[in-house]
Amino acid sequence: MAIVKPFKGLRPPKSIVKETSCLPYDVMNSEEAAKMAEGKACSLLHVTRAEIDCPSGTDIHSETVYNKSVENFKKMRQEGWLVKDEEPKFYIYAQTMDGRTQYGIVGCAACEDYEKGIIKKHELTRPDKEEDRMILTRYTNANIEPVFFSYRAVPEIDAIVENIVKNEVPEYDFIADEDGFGHHFWPVNDPEINKRLEELFATKAPYTYVADGHHRTAAAARIGAEKRAQNPNHTGKEEYNYFMAVHFPDNQLKIIDYNRTVKDLNGLTEAQLIEKLKDNFEVEEMGVDICKPQKLHEFSMYLGGKWYKLSAKPGTYNDDDPIGVLDVTILSDLVLNKILDIADLRTSKRIDFIGGIRGLGELKKRVDSGDMAVAFALYPVSMKQLIDIADTGNIMPPKTTWFEPKLRSGLIIHDLKD
Repeated sequence: MAIVKPFKGLRPPKSIVKETSCLPYDVMNSEEAAKMAEGKACSLLHVTRAEIDCPSGTDIHSETVYNKSVENFKKMRQEGWLVKDEEPKFYIYAQTMDGRTQYGIVGCAACEDYEKGIIKKHELTRPDKEEDRMILTRYTNANIEPVFFSYRAVPEIDAIVENIVKNEVPEYDFIADEDGFGHHFWPVNDPEINKRLEELFATKAPYTYVADGHHRTAAAARIGAEKRAQNPNHTGKEEYNYFMAVHFPDNQLKIIDYNRTVKDLNGLTEAQLIEKLKDNFEVEEMGVDICKPQKLHEFSMYLGGKWYKLSAKPGTYNDDDPIGVLDVTILSDLVLNKILDIADLRTSKRIDFIGGIRGLGELKKRVDSGDMAVAFALYPVSMKQLIDIADTGNIMPPKTTWFEPKLRSGLIIHDLKD
């Protein structure tokens, strides 16, 4: 069963929370981060993207930047921009997008659960990205940003959350300027409710699942192991044995499509590509209006100023195989690899990935500009598919899931020293 426990959150006063909070570090470049933090002295970007306070051209992975992160983090605490709660507790973090709200519980997951496979993953990680987050955690001695977890919904947890959000005014409640999404936050102040939530995870949630933040999760677990090895008096109760995650019930989450664009047709003409596609797909020309896939195993293709509907023929996929059923697998095997000769999605320079939050108009724009030759839109993966893959120990192909809204950084931090 999963260990999820309350902790003493390090948080901004509500008067400055909107200014302190920011998008996660990995959805922007340095120039964008600098613009977002402009005029905001208490923005957490001064910690997560501290290169914005270093001389232009400074290597973002240099010791100079990490030291600046520590300096800025220390200043935020000294100025009272971050204040630690006196008692450990859970927190409810809700996000509203397009009229839909999802409610997560902020708590500490156990590094040991990750090592044992109780925290399940569905993606591979890159050592360089893990190392970057490990170094920041090591320097600041804190989990600066949360990771995004899910779990199979537990009715009693849902009831507790519903009761709190209906009867208590949120401590934080604002709409972010960058994306227009609503962010709402309630500390769980009742000790008995905190105790019951911890018990429910321990008895009703056999596993938790990494939805978004695989690199931060792996880095946190490695830091925990590192600190454990360095402490001759290790007891297992130290804060470094845990890391911060927002846990959402699976039935509230919606995965957005993650689409592909390709730079060239591998020497084929547009007509030749369409003929080759007909071996494994029913191909229907749809005209100039944007065409969005409506069901599993249906794809949209934008080519030569026109949209096409591609329907995978029976026998080209395996609905009994957690990987074979995925549309990203079908597209990768039957189109990208077989026809366009793109075998490794992780390393190929001929392919790019576009999150569905940007809309299918972005695919059309990339092709019409001449930057790309063809674009493919996919039907989004379901939470059931994600959990099935994680439960069977499988790994999804690269760039399969896109979760939105992203977790807002700066609402709460987990201090590794208590």
